[in-house]
Amino acid sequence: MLAYAQELVYNLKELMPTQYQKDNFDAMLGLFLSAQGHPLPEHSKTKSPSALSRFLNINPWSTRDMIRIVRSHILDTVLKALSESGKGRRPFLQVIIDLTTLEKRGKFREFEDLIRVYNGKRGLHIVVVYLVVGKWRIPWSFRVWRGKGTPSPAQLGLKLVKRLPKSLTERFRVIILADTAFGSVEFLHGVRKFRYYAVTGVAINRKLIDGRALRDLHKPGQQVRLVGLKFPVTVSWYYLKRDNGYFLKNVLFCLLDP
Repeated sequence: MLAYAQELVYNLKELMPTQYQKDNFDAMLGLFLSAQGHPLPEHSKTKSPSALSRFLNINPWSTRDMIRIVRSHILDTVLKALSESGKGRRPFLQVIIDLTTLEKRGKFREFEDLIRVYNGKRGLHIVVVYLVVGKWRIPWSFRVWRGKGTPSPAQLGLKLVKRLPKSLTERFRVIILADTAFGSVEFLHGVRKFRYYAVTGVAINRKLIDGRALRDLHKPGQQVRLVGLKFPVTVSWYYLKRDNGYFLKNVLFCLLDP
């Protein structure tokens, strides 16, 4: 694994157009790899905070090319590990979809079309996809939610699922893991169309076709039909304790074997 990591670092450094930027890249990488919990520019012992700030915000190196190289390296590493594991049933590839908010205050001219309020939080709202293979959890892709009238977080998540590389989806059994932000009918039908497994959250007030709500169920593990879905799902739940001492039942459901 060390040889793979060294090769990746060398390839990323080649993206830097000048030696000065290569040195700044080394300084930033050192902050992250030291894993001391101090990755900010002011903690660097080799470069000034202003130099690293210019590197991150002004210097003309390609973020897109860096993402391409990292993804290519990830695919090569994962597929190589899979080929060395021997024959048998296809292993599971867990695909975690999460909506992350980077809260912001004040005015940001460059981000004025991206800063929005969602669920009471003002900031940059990003739909992120992580791949989990064995002990590896790998950030893979993301999309920024741009506000009302644009694709919803669930629609963005579905687009990211659609763009998963076939070299992975053909070699693994894919299971989608997401919270209630991705429990829409459109998202679930989309996942079902791809013939993936899924475990995702839904609100306790979701209606069943018999008129009841999910909160009315008392036995976990039931197979039910939700309004708007063309297929049954298996329901389970867990409880969370609120600050006021009351327990809230949160429902999870698992799509059937595709």
